[in-house]
Amino acid sequence: MLRLNFLWHERGFLSRTAFVGLLLGTLLAFLLPKRFESTVQLMPPDSQSNSGMALLAGLASRTGNSLGAFAGDLVGMRSSGALFIGVLRSRTVADRLIERFKLKKIYGARLEEGARRNLSESTSISEDRKSGIITIAVADRDPRRAAALAQAYVEELDRLVAQLSTSSARREREFLEDRLKTVQADLETAEKEFGQFASNNTAIDIKEQGKAMVDAAATLEGQLIAAKSELEGLKQIYTDNNIRVRATRARVAELENQFEKIGGKGERTSSSGNGESGNSFYPSIRKLPLLGVTYADLYRRTKVEEAVYEALTQQYELAKVQEVRETPSVKVLDPPIIPEKKSFPPRLEIMFLCTFLALAGALALTLGKAHWEEIDAQDPRKVLANEVLQTANAHMPWAPPNGSRLQAMTHRIWVRRVRRNDSAHGAEDSPNQL
Repeated sequence: MLRLNFLWHERGFLSRTAFVGLLLGTLLAFLLPKRFESTVQLMPPDSQSNSGMALLAGLASRTGNSLGAFAGDLVGMRSSGALFIGVLRSRTVADRLIERFKLKKIYGARLEEGARRNLSESTSISEDRKSGIITIAVADRDPRRAAALAQAYVEELDRLVAQLSTSSARREREFLEDRLKTVQADLETAEKEFGQFASNNTAIDIKEQGKAMVDAAATLEGQLIAAKSELEGLKQIYTDNNIRVRATRARVAELENQFEKIGGKGERTSSSGNGESGNSFYPSIRKLPLLGVTYADLYRRTKVEEAVYEALTQQYELAKVQEVRETPSVKVLDPPIIPEKKSFPPRLEIMFLCTFLALAGALALTLGKAHWEEIDAQDPRKVLANEVLQTANAHMPWAPPNGSRLQAMTHRIWVRRVRRNDSAHGAEDSPNQL
């Protein structure tokens, strides 16, 4: 009851202190810079390997706890958003954002480390354990920059996940990509060699050409035999100067010449097939076996390279599709928007907190004063405290005021305090002695 009466007696002091606290809280709340927060939510990453991991965990739960716990850790590691959160909090993402938005200049940081620290303090990344949804919240003085930073986090995450993917499909795609380049070069070389050989030797299709030339040779031979028989018959009837005999003899000579060209009589065989006499557009029958071996070898090599190239191309396309399926995709649930209201400072909370702290401090000081006055003046502890207070006041730098307002104010406070203590003990010291 006595303390309540004392508090009521000091109500003016408590009211003034609370008002000062409210005034300071108001000034602080309105002087602190505004900050706006933009939020983006991402769907949890889905991986094709989750089914195998989940199956392993289900089987292990039936066989033993240790294996089940290990499998459960694997499932949590691969199916949760820990991968995304780790990438978002990486130094690589922070450095890219700092360079992209010139955050060193905006934050007033001299070093990269300071800009990273400010960006980390302004960014909050969390994951909901039940749904797996990842939330990225970015606070900034500019609402547009806050939304742009949140969107940039998503873009950098998507880019880094695609670049750093180490799935088996990616490694297979990279191998097939390198192999395709080599096979394509070999195929081009084989096609060029085959084309040059076919062009130099007029070898379009050795098999069909050989069949056609054998048929043509047989036809010419039959015509030649018939012409010779006709010539022998004409010689028995007419003289050598007869027009029919000469015409038949000329036809026999032409048939023999064509037959020799087709058969390649008198040709010098060579591996290149360039020893052909005359101006025949096609190789002779004598050269066909030799050309056929080289032709078949080049043809087979070209076909093998084509088959390998086609098979690798199909595998390469399948690997690209599989890589896309295995790469975790960044799916945005709620895109970032430009915030309309500030998120900091909470002005009412700051004003209330400052008022409460000031009032609490005034109450503690008032109750402490009441308790101090209740202590007997002859109490050794109180006597010692008064002596310490007087000694400290005598040696304080503001003991003799030097014209400074601050020193004069503190001097008056100390003098008033000492006077109260001295009056309680019946002291008669004057302010000049202090």
